[in-house]
Amino acid sequence: MLWIKTFHILFVVSWFAGLFYLPRIYVNLAQANGAEVRACLLGMARRLYRFMSMLAVLAIAMGLWLYLGYRIGWGQAWMQAKLAMVALLVVYHLVCGHMLIAFTQGRNRRSQRFYRWFNEIPVLLLLIILVLVVIRPF
Repeated sequence: MLWIKTFHILFVVSWFAGLFYLPRIYVNLAQANGAEVRACLLGMARRLYRFMSMLAVLAIAMGLWLYLGYRIGWGQAWMQAKLAMVALLVVYHLVCGHMLIAFTQGRNRRSQRFYRWFNEIPVLLLLIILVLVVIRPF
């Protein structure tokens, strides 16, 4: 079980690194002027999104293994709240994918300021998840 937990934490940390960095690329894309810079940033964003999607799948798979296989947090309110936050995180991840498609197709209408604020959402979700897992307030 400790190996599974170790890899779960590794994949979660790595997934969050991508969730923190991808919107920063969007900030730069929203203010990019040159076609060459834009093409470079789009390439970076595509590769990062593919990589962090794999990490998300692995993080969720390991988490489900711990939850369903070892019944960690089974029936406890803190775990139910954590699972809800993870669901929101998955939605955020998918929204990032839709934004990438919009950038790729030249349909982005949002400002770099929007993406700066959008970038704060995973920070808040991570804080809530950490409080739920470590402090278990329920």
